[in-house]
Amino acid sequence: MTNEIKKQYTMLLGQYLQYQTERNLYLGQNFSRRLVQKDITPEEVISIHKDSLEEIYEGSEEFTDGMKNALDFLTEFMIQYGLALREHKILLKNQEEMDHELELAANVQKTMLKTTIPTINGLSIGSISVPARKMNGDYIYYQGDSKRFVGVGVADVVGKGIPAALCMSMVKNGLDTLGQPSISPSYAMDVLNRIVEKTVDDNMFISMFYGRYDVVQSTFTYCSAGHEPALLYRAKDGKFIELESEGLLLGVLPDVHNQERSVQLAKGDMVIIMTDGVTECRVDDRFLEKSELTDLIFKHKDKIPQQLAEAIFHEIEKLSQFQNLADDLTFVVLKKEDD
Repeated sequence: MTNEIKKQYTMLLGQYLQYQTERNLYLGQNFSRRLVQKDITPEEVISIHKDSLEEIYEGSEEFTDGMKNALDFLTEFMIQYGLALREHKILLKNQEEMDHELELAANVQKTMLKTTIPTINGLSIGSISVPARKMNGDYIYYQGDSKRFVGVGVADVVGKGIPAALCMSMVKNGLDTLGQPSISPSYAMDVLNRIVEKTVDDNMFISMFYGRYDVVQSTFTYCSAGHEPALLYRAKDGKFIELESEGLLLGVLPDVHNQERSVQLAKGDMVIIMTDGVTECRVDDRFLEKSELTDLIFKHKDKIPQQLAEAIFHEIEKLSQFQNLADDLTFVVLKKEDD
């Protein structure tokens, strides 16, 4: 802190106390920028202010001992305030850097895990996946041969953030290695389980539902590894059936064989695959009821699958009063379009 700064501040303060004009305030504001550039702390500014007042009112009774004591108190107060403010700024800077890194990681995740909805006659598909945070712990995987088979997998990592994204990349790479949508869902799940069990941390597990639709046979064959049951909507009688399939989470044990099951689809039938971010959505002080979910699906059943998936998400937003999601939310719809 230089004597020149003290001298200039005393002059500016004295002029303001004497004239109290807008110009005096403007000059003071400009001078404050210089103090910032010189890295003068708030407590140092108060000390300069006190010294300037003592100089201006030297020999005068207007600058009382009470005023001096008050400024001393303010100086001590601002020392702690300044320390807290600096710590707060450091935390904000670190948070901004972390947010930026997560934004980059989320973009990388979207690129790495990108999958395309296959096109095949007789089947339409729609989906939506909304992360609760920047990084998505849910993943949708598609395979199709454009002729007979469509494979779809929906996975949910028990965990969030970058580690979850890395797990998802292993799921994608494993399914890519298998290569064909005609593969048996139970075989696909067995292979993935071995990959996850060997490579993923013991505290991280993955639930997954994998299904294969055969256009020629109109059959949907599926297998689950501890995942939320999918729903089958029967267009003929307007009823819903849970597609349950027992199975352990991926990565729990090395040698696990998950059983697969099959259902026949008729025109207008839909298979709805979701993660627990849908069923465990908070409505007031409770979870969304399964009956409420099926009512919402029935309400929008005549929409094309993509519109249906988006409509369900917006309905859930309304029910939860637009509060932030507690968990990642994923919803996939497969609909048989012909006889």
